[in-house]
Amino acid sequence: MANDIPGKTSSSASIYSLSNVAALNFPVLVSVPHSGREYPSELLANLNVSASHLIRLEDRYADRLAASAIASGFPAIIARKPRAWVDLNRSHTEIDPDMVVGMDPTQTPQISKKVRGGLGILPRRLHGAGNLWREKWQHQHVIDRIAQDHEPYHVMVERLLGQIRSVFGYALLLDLHSMPSVFDENQRQVGFVIGDRFGRSCESRYVELAAVHFRMHGHHVQTNHPYSGGYILERHGRPAGNIHAFQLEVDRSLYLDQYMREPIAAARTIAKVIRDCCVMLAEQLSGRHQLEAAE
Repeated sequence: MANDIPGKTSSSASIYSLSNVAALNFPVLVSVPHSGREYPSELLANLNVSASHLIRLEDRYADRLAASAIASGFPAIIARKPRAWVDLNRSHTEIDPDMVVGMDPTQTPQISKKVRGGLGILPRRLHGAGNLWREKWQHQHVIDRIAQDHEPYHVMVERLLGQIRSVFGYALLLDLHSMPSVFDENQRQVGFVIGDRFGRSCESRYVELAAVHFRMHGHHVQTNHPYSGGYILERHGRPAGNIHAFQLEVDRSLYLDQYMREPIAAARTIAKVIRDCCVMLAEQLSGRHQLEAAE
């Protein structure tokens, strides 16, 4: 069993890994922004809580859920550094001034609900654990962290989606996350939540097809509730420009043990279901392009 305490790595470690991008064989790009487990030493040195608390910020082993799609040739980008270091699904403006030395609160006049709750681009606190950091971060350090670790991820996503659209005419970003167990109004456990910012980041037909796919495999699916998608979809989803993006949240109890720490055998099954969804979406995208080309 893997150690529950996040391991150290140098801050110069690569911020993401890429798969199947040399030759693009599918119009679907898989992104996994919150599964990073390479914790910079300066992050751990400033902890005010046990390092094991940081696991709660992870989409624990969500990268394993992309493994089958990657093995089948789908392009993918997977964050290596953790969400505790920088949250790739937040805007660079979502900084909590209370955790930064030398930052005037007037520089962020409209603080979002997530930032107020301690989950900005640099997470500040966790429910039940309190403040994560012994000392505030220096403002320049925060600026550097965003420039060196946040922006390059998004630049690469933009580049890959642009290349995919150039090859196929269309591109779709499947942004893969995991979630704690949630239940609908009838107390049914929700296996998957698909978010498209209420239709703003993806053409509805692809979301509907994905929802049907997971339902056919016996899972209860909801769209946009309780997760509609964040900054990644806001930045990269451009349906009018033939670039679609939706967020896929997977219930962690479907693929992790009872402690929500380690993958179980079912993780491979869930990964294959996600791979099959990618295949279906790729076929739909390709068919749509062919139909429009023939008109």
